[in-house]
Amino acid sequence: MKLEDDSYCFACGKKNQCGLKLSFQYSGGKLTSEFTPSKSHQGYKDITHGGIITTVLDEAMIQVAIAEGIMPVTAEINVRFKMPLMADEKTVAEAEIIRKSPRLIEAQSRLLKTSDGTIIAEAYAKLIPSK
Repeated sequence: MKLEDDSYCFACGKKNQCGLKLSFQYSGGKLTSEFTPSKSHQGYKDITHGGIITTVLDEAMIQVAIAEGIMPVTAEINVRFKMPLMADEKTVAEAEIIRKSPRLIEAQSRLLKTSDGTIIAEAYAKLIPSK
């Protein structure tokens, strides 16, 4: 399967009006992205939906692989939620590759409160490079 970017990705696509429009910075093997959820991203009142948090963590891991010249898809993701993320609370996502082989990439990411570095959620994923 050929993977193409048409700018409509829910997480990072700039043309997707409903999307998160995340942008990324990559340096020294680490990737970061700022994310501030709005009320429209909530599950329970004023608490960001876990699926949105998972999307941010997943996209960060995909993007760190892309920054290293690999076009992957997620095969497996495990997320551990540490605390709620409130609407309008500024965060930063961090991601890095922890193991790499021709057939499998293992990555980790975490979402931190910008104000004090508290971990909101952590993720681990197995990514498969496209051929």
